[in-house]
Amino acid sequence: MNSDIKKTAIALGSFDGLHRGHMAVIEKAVRQKENGLRPIAVTFKEHPQKYLNGSTPPLIFSGIVKERAFKDAGISLYELDFADIMRLTPEEFFEKILINKLHAAFISCGYNYRFGINGTGDAELLKELCEKKGIEFCVAPKVEFENEPISSTRIRQAILAGDIEKANMMLGRPFSYCEKVVSGDHIGRKLGAPTINQFFPENHIIPKFGVYISKVEIDGRFYRAVTNIGIRPTLELKVPRSETCIIDFSGDLYGRHIEVFLLKYLRPELIFEGLDSLKGQIMSDIEKARLYEEPEIYGREI
Repeated sequence: MNSDIKKTAIALGSFDGLHRGHMAVIEKAVRQKENGLRPIAVTFKEHPQKYLNGSTPPLIFSGIVKERAFKDAGISLYELDFADIMRLTPEEFFEKILINKLHAAFISCGYNYRFGINGTGDAELLKELCEKKGIEFCVAPKVEFENEPISSTRIRQAILAGDIEKANMMLGRPFSYCEKVVSGDHIGRKLGAPTINQFFPENHIIPKFGVYISKVEIDGRFYRAVTNIGIRPTLELKVPRSETCIIDFSGDLYGRHIEVFLLKYLRPELIFEGLDSLKGQIMSDIEKARLYEEPEIYGREI
């Protein structure tokens, strides 16, 4: 093998959401920078369930948020096409992908990692394969929340139930999305509370409809905000959207990708008799957002 090829430290996993359990795997690989290895997170472009049973769970993060999360973690992202490797045996996946293509010198994975055709390979087999090749191997410890292992499935359930604070505790940072700001109906502006409108991409998880205390990042600065997710029954919208009132900010954000962080679920969507009652509720929500104290749980200051 060419001695000039950079050896890698590989973290294996699904990594949707890059939660605290995933980070335990990632951090093992990132530490190998000290030994001159290049850390790489190896995952799939699309969820394997799409090919295994035809259904795909909604993504916790995608696009810009996903790219930023891996960059902040200090690791490169390498995405495989599951269709290209789904028929490889565990041994073939190890040899063809991890050794020949990615030049692994260190490999980390979670306690429940599976690989190879029909998931026939596990962490114990991976350990044996690494030992034969003289590759350092590490299984990251199980990370629990409320006495159960943290998983992307549990986080999805919490987001869909509106328990965003629980989801954030498992993620280790606020759940967020970063989509293009589009033109709305300007109702918020008429009420003295202008908003930014965003739509979720296909197959992205849509949190429980309702109003959230949130924060928004604009040019490196964070602003407290109130976000409504849903169809706004008073206005009878058809497509779910995110509509965010940014407190103490005035500026044109149309066409820009703005990251919104959800902090706390406030209330469900309501039907109002008129715009005056809607305005009163919005002002009440804004006051609650101003007074909200964030828990100190996040690895990234917001």
